Amino acid sequence: MALIGYARVSTGEQNISSQREELTAAGCSVIHEEHASGGNRARPVLTTLLRSIAAGDSLVVVRLDRLARSLSHLLEVIEGLERRGASFRSLRDPIDSGSPQGKFAMQVLGAAAELERSLIRDRTISGLRSAREQGRVGGNPALVSKDPRMIRRMAQGRRELWLDRVVEQSSAWMGLVRRQRPHMPWEDLVRLLNSTLPAGQEAWSEKRLLRAVRAMVDSGMLESSVLGRAPRRSGDDRQLVLIAAIHGSGDGMTLEKIAMRLEQLRERTPRGRSKWSRSSVANLLNRARDLGLVEADISASDGQGA
Repeated sequence: MALIGYARVSTGEQNISSQREELTAAGCSVIHEEHASGGNRARPVLTTLLRSIAAGDSLVVVRLDRLARSLSHLLEVIEGLERRGASFRSLRDPIDSGSPQGKFAMQVLGAAAELERSLIRDRTISGLRSAREQGRVGGNPALVSKDPRMIRRMAQGRRELWLDRVVEQSSAWMGLVRRQRPHMPWEDLVRLLNSTLPAGQEAWSEKRLLRAVRAMVDSGMLESSVLGRAPRRSGDDRQLVLIAAIHGSGDGMTLEKIAMRLEQLRERTPRGRSKWSRSSVANLLNRARDLGLVEADISASDGQGA
């Protein structure tokens, strides 16, 4: 089991050394440092850490607010860690999800979060009811009156906010789209993207991915060729494209890791089995190489893969 530290400050002027010292004293073998607002859930260092942490590892922070500012985000991260077989510990708070006391504390926090949501919902409903009884109608008057100009302005504002989020998150998926489209079908591309998502992040659907890709094409950030029709392939040829994409998705993709990814995707072997062997992966990779889909020559005895 490895203790993985995470230290965060909001600005470059703040000193992160005190957190680093406490995490080192607690036995953390690796410490990830980030300069970002705690209210921002899409922090690149934290996202990479949550994606790479292994079963049996423990994520350690000095205080809970270094990880999350809201109770819902904190529980979301911890639940994601538990799904990966990892645990969480806060040095200055009574939270250690690997201990019975810590698990009890998590149950209490979960109940508190549910109570908080319920109270907010009740207050909102009560306020709306009181306003209606006094003859007040909530909302923007121009929208209530269905002013076309205001409706268009609001729609444009929502689209701009959505597009900003798409651009902000594009580094996590645009490279794979550019490399694999149009020769990979959207269905397989969505499966491949979802297999690499960090814990708690919303899964892609074909409709959502297509909308994001079209927006990036319209803005000139992606070539229009990615929207072309994927060629029809037999099941075997489709697997060559899929395995080539997994092979090229990152450094250190060994035969075992490629096999594990295929099993996560629930991709059947050419013989219809659910369990992939190194030799089956190596055979398909070498066939993909012959077609020019990959460059490396992989043998079944190569334990390092690409």
